[in-house]
Amino acid sequence: MYYSEYVCTFAAKIILMKKIFSVYVIAYIGLLAVVLGLLYEYPKVELHLMLNSYHTPIEDTFFKYYSMLAEWPLYILALTPLLWKKKEFTIFYAICEVSGGVVVQLLKHLFQAPRPIMVFENHPDLVLPLVDGVSLHHSNSFPSGHTSTFFIFFTCCTVILAHYYYQKAKENSSHTWIVYGLSALLLLALATLGGYSRIYLSQHFLSDVCVGSIIGFTIPFLVFYFGRNKILKF
Repeated sequence: MYYSEYVCTFAAKIILMKKIFSVYVIAYIGLLAVVLGLLYEYPKVELHLMLNSYHTPIEDTFFKYYSMLAEWPLYILALTPLLWKKKEFTIFYAICEVSGGVVVQLLKHLFQAPRPIMVFENHPDLVLPLVDGVSLHHSNSFPSGHTSTFFIFFTCCTVILAHYYYQKAKENSSHTWIVYGLSALLLLALATLGGYSRIYLSQHFLSDVCVGSIIGFTIPFLVFYFGRNKILKF
């Protein structure tokens, strides 16, 4: 009897959480469709200039430091659930990040793609937009590790958000999911902004960012699917 009630409760939890997941997933698929359309329509160099043609001092400063969030601040933020004794969420993030890092590094060393600064050396008639104070890398461009980290972090945050929504909905059956759905969209926007920062800084091409986002988006859902019984403790 107890096992039957547990299964029913767990299933109800997944169903409620899927409301938030669906908002995030549908929005990402729509974004991915646009990106794939751009990659199909325009050559790599031309597309990079299209996406990176407008610079201002404020944007230079913002994207320079926003991009740095993926280097260590997001790892610190991932420890926050420990304050609420939710170590399973921090472990969840750690597994996702390690898995994503392995996949990214394997692909980087497999393809050994040149960075934008190297590609633009073959186009002396074109000027690569640069940001002062940013040290540009020259190799292992594909895929973008920073973008993967951004998407892993904010996708994991979406899982936590969906869990929080379930807790509130359980306490109040009339609890609206609209605010949580909008919050999921905000998380996706923050991840996307991190990916775009790599293009703005001319560290990566859109194709690098696209695949980095796919890795960062997919791995948390795979880890969640196979480890949901451990992650979603009651």
